[in-house]
Amino acid sequence: MNLALSDPFVLAQDYPESSTGSLRSGHACALRFNHKGDFLAAGRADGVVVIFDVETQGVACKLKGHTRQIQSLSWSRCGRYLLTSSQDWKCIVWDLQDASILQSVRFEAAVYIAELHPWNHLMFTVSLFEEQPILVDATELLTAKYNLSSAPKRDPEEKLTEKQAAADLKQTTTVSIFTATGEHIVAGTNKGWLNIIDVRTRTTIYSTKICAGVVIFLRLTSSGRDIVINSSDRIIRTIQLPNLKVDPDTIVIEVEHKFQDVVNKLSWNHVAFSSTGDYVTASTYNNHDIYIWERTHGSLVRILEGTKEEHGVVEWHPHRPMIVACGLESGRIHIWSIVPQQRWSALAPDFVEVEENVEYIEREDEFDIHPQEEIHKRRLDLEDDNVDVFTVEPIKDLDEENSFRMPVQLDLQDSEGEEEFVTIGRGEMRRKSPTAGREYMLDSEVIGSADEEPKKTGKKYRKR
Repeated sequence: MNLALSDPFVLAQDYPESSTGSLRSGHACALRFNHKGDFLAAGRADGVVVIFDVETQGVACKLKGHTRQIQSLSWSRCGRYLLTSSQDWKCIVWDLQDASILQSVRFEAAVYIAELHPWNHLMFTVSLFEEQPILVDATELLTAKYNLSSAPKRDPEEKLTEKQAAADLKQTTTVSIFTATGEHIVAGTNKGWLNIIDVRTRTTIYSTKICAGVVIFLRLTSSGRDIVINSSDRIIRTIQLPNLKVDPDTIVIEVEHKFQDVVNKLSWNHVAFSSTGDYVTASTYNNHDIYIWERTHGSLVRILEGTKEEHGVVEWHPHRPMIVACGLESGRIHIWSIVPQQRWSALAPDFVEVEENVEYIEREDEFDIHPQEEIHKRRLDLEDDNVDVFTVEPIKDLDEENSFRMPVQLDLQDSEGEEEFVTIGRGEMRRKSPTAGREYMLDSEVIGSADEEPKKTGKKYRKR
């Protein structure tokens, strides 16, 4: 669409305002944009990962390696590698060049969330259910797993009581992410503590009590300077990360803003930063609205509506005012963005918009045919031009060194229909046919898939 047709004031708006469409391929339960924003990865309830092309809204790739619901997704900076974690206790690093499994790591507990290192796609941190977090390094031939501590760093001069010592032993990490440099890990615990762990020494260098409940989710801005924290006490907090390369004793972390619904006392399922980091969005528990706050003044600027179901994961496009969220009941991916009003009068100064049809009066010489001599002369002039069809010019990109373009796959099968899943509870789905879909083996190899169901032959059989 020509940008001249759009209202410049609408293009300058930083947050979406209305529902503009939806995507569907199975029951989506996890979402994540890549850093360039041209692809959206969606993890499904059956363990399949579907990658959508944002521009065409078509399916670009399907990854089949998990046997249970996808828990989290994490892209590499170049966009070629994707880390997926699932309820089958596995994490897989995918190479999207050929949709192959680059590394598969199995753990001794259910995986809650996993996050890739910002500069090394073979290193990631994993938060396990009721277990200590693990730093995985698959750079060498043998994959190394390092246990990280969930206990907060205490003042050595402070004497701990037996109650505090017992509470520290019971603490577990619920979510952990890398900083922008990849030198530190920020981890949240089930007791409301925020720990900063040095990746090289794998020791906790700083701890602070950030909330009274459980730290549910952490997310960095694109610049890596700010963190948004979702906790079980119904308060969303934003903090500015200090310089972590200084003396750990001088590090101070303070809460910048607190976002909450004081009237309705809503809880929040998932939170995300805007592309610039100036806004915070969140999906609500037992509600179908999506809230947007402005960080400058800490005020609520928009409540997005348009759907009649509760949303789980919500994600903001890294460069556009676009928000996507997956519905818990239907698994459909809903999209909110800006619908600019077209200004056709911007194409020509004398262009006039009319409210109804007007009969057009043709001029006498408007559609006269040109003489054959003039047409032949134009063709001869065009033949003299040399056209270079062999030189391939490089495509200009913002990040040419790390640019990656996913190859087109033409063997994709059709997605599931709307009647593929039925609701059995709040956010719980099952297939209509208990025999259709995926089969499982003890070694977790995938035999069948929801995308490979047998065709109905139409033959009828009668019982003898």
